[in-house]
Order: sequence, then structure tokens, then C-alpha cells
Amino acid sequence: MASVACIGECMVELRQAQGGQSSGQGQGGGLYSRGFGGDTLNTAVYLARLEVKVDYLTALGDDALSDEMIAAWTAEGVGTRRVVRLPGKLPGLYMIQLDAKGERQFFHWRDSAAARQLMNLPETDELLNSLTSYDIVYLSAITLSIYDAAGRDRLFAAIKRARLLGTRFVFDTNFRARGWPDRDVAREVFAAAFAAADIVLTSTEDLLALYPGESQDQLMARIPTPELVFRLAEPVSRLRFPGGVSEVRAEPMTKPVVDTTAAGDSFAAAYITARLAGSDPVEAAQAGHRLASLVICYPGAIIPGYAMPPKKRPRPATSRQATK
Repeated sequence: MASVACIGECMVELRQAQGGQSSGQGQGGGLYSRGFGGDTLNTAVYLARLEVKVDYLTALGDDALSDEMIAAWTAEGVGTRRVVRLPGKLPGLYMIQLDAKGERQFFHWRDSAAARQLMNLPETDELLNSLTSYDIVYLSAITLSIYDAAGRDRLFAAIKRARLLGTRFVFDTNFRARGWPDRDVAREVFAAAFAAADIVLTSTEDLLALYPGESQDQLMARIPTPELVFRLAEPVSRLRFPGGVSEVRAEPMTKPVVDTTAAGDSFAAAYITARLAGSDPVEAAQAGHRLASLVICYPGAIIPGYAMPPKKRPRPATSRQATK
């Protein structure tokens, strides 16, 4: 069975409950629901639901909240054998607060989170050496933002070694400015990721934040990877791949959009699943749009299990050659 390693961070999420909005005078409501969230974790969950063998690579503490995360991931079918547990450490925390108009604000407490140490542990070498056993390694720019420069170099070196043995590297540009000391550092890291990747999943929203004022063609030209999925502001993807270019438009929505959280994360999961199953990039992008269009009709990042589409694989293919 084809396998994927998702590398990143899952955090404790505090989301303002319905009825707990700000009064408009700076006084927040007192009701919050607690959950867990993270971009690459969302992708891992959707991969598991699409019947891809997936492990989540991260670091957690030895606390009760970390125990709950492990239990929740296991229940979803996400492998946790590569999760490093650090005594005395805790996962990061973020809070989503709504104003009177329903607009969201995010507040983070993650500077000392366990996941930030993943590239600097006694277990790191073993973890990185394991990347050669996967068909695909998937991570996002948010993943790269939580490590220091030495940690990123260590990770890139391991990915390059794994690629020599047939592992494919998929990079999702999911850019959040608050995670970087400045945009120059982010641009340098993005360039390194682009140069190392086999597949890049990106969007105008991410790239225009780094390269303001550039055209779509200019932004795409910055990415030398052989396979590129460029999501536009409208529900359209421009594709570039060996032997061709194409444009894939999502089917018209038949239900109201409720929450766009994890639209990109679910797109990535469906795209990777389709490519592993032998679909070409156009078919894979169509699958990505279908799942993302479904996910945004439900609140939160992870939709109920019963709402998932019927499992369908276009062509059974499980070898590393399937994505090439």
C-alpha cells in the first residue's frame, strides 16, 4: 500500500462558541469550545479517510492533552508511531475569536511548543532516516516556519536523500506571515522548498503575500518543480506538469459555503490520493476540488465522517511510480 508521511504541528484550538461573540466594547465572550487543529494534520486525517496509509510526524508533550491528540488521530486511522513524546513539554495553543460581525481573529501561544523541537532531538536522525520508507513526504510552509534554520537544513537534507531512493516530496505553500521573522527569510526558504519538491501545491493568496504585484505567469515561473498546482482566487486551478498545462475549474456549488477552513488541506489530501492511485494531474485536481467543495459546506476543519464522499479509486496503483 502506498504511504505518506505528513510532517507538522497540531495545536490545541480554543474556538469562540456560538453566543460568545464580542460585545463591541472590547469585552470578549466567555464561552469557548476546545479542539485540535493544524494544516498538515487536517491533510493527514483526510488522507486516512481516503484510505491512504499515513503517518503523522511531530513532537508532543507527555500531558493529557497530547494523550487526547494521539487517541483522536488513532481513531481516524492516522499512524502515530513517528510521534515523539517530550517529558514536561506541551503542545501549542491558539484561540479563534469572533467579533460582532463574525470576522475571525487568531491568537497563538506556541513559542515553547514541543513540535518546534522536532529537528533538534536525539530521536531526530532516526525519524528523518525513516522518510526513505514512504512514497510521499508532505509538509507545508507552516511546518518549515516552526523550525530554526539548522532544523530546516537538516530536514531538506533528509528529503533529498529520500528522493534519491524514490520518495516524492510534496510542498504546500500555506503561508502565514506571523510565523516568519520577515518575508525575506520566508522567500529564501520557499525557494529552497521549490527547488527540492516534486509537486508544489500553491495559490495566488499565498504567493502574492510574498511577491506582491506579480502576475500569475510570473508567480508560476518562480517555481521550477515539474508538477505544479496553482489555485486561483476563484475555484480554478492552473496546472503545469511534464507534457502539458491545463486549467481545472471546480463544479458549481449546490450548497451554501459555511466555513472555508481546511479547503486547501482537503484539496491536498484528495490530490495526493488520486496521484498515488494512478490518476493524472488533471484528474487529481478535479478530485481535490470535489473534496474541498464538500468540506467548506460544514463548520470546522474536519467534516463528519458520514459526510465524506464514497470511496473511489480510479486506477489501483500503489507503487512509487504511480506519482511520476
